[in-house]
Amino acid sequence: MRVVVQRVKESTVKVDNKIVGQISNGLMLLVGFTDTDTEETLNKMVSKIVKLRIFPDENGVMNKSVLDISGSILSVSQFTLYADTKKGNRPSYIKALNGEKATVLYDKFNEKLRSYLPVETGLFGADMEVSLTNMGPTTILLEME
Repeated sequence: MRVVVQRVKESTVKVDNKIVGQISNGLMLLVGFTDTDTEETLNKMVSKIVKLRIFPDENGVMNKSVLDISGSILSVSQFTLYADTKKGNRPSYIKALNGEKATVLYDKFNEKLRSYLPVETGLFGADMEVSLTNMGPTTILLEME
């Protein structure tokens, strides 16, 4: 499982020019799955994300989590996180989990996140437009096996 975590002031995802998910002050996640991902993988990733201390404290030090600031999450599925570009110029997505299985994991992942804080999502498999104002900028790649 791979997740790109971005600390955001605001983030929005649109499908067909309609907003389907929107947050302010929190984390925007790009989420990808592979065939070795399990429920245990999800649990570890959720725990890491909600406890990740990347928000500033009163001294400006990155010492607070999204939970500490009562933030929210915008979660967007993105199979292209598993692009393999070692051969040629056209990425291969053979390592990305197929849509049916990935949908199940994505829904469980967001459900687990919702047990901690508000979560908005994109639309799995849709052509989405994602916009954000990244604070810092702070962007971190998390990977769980």
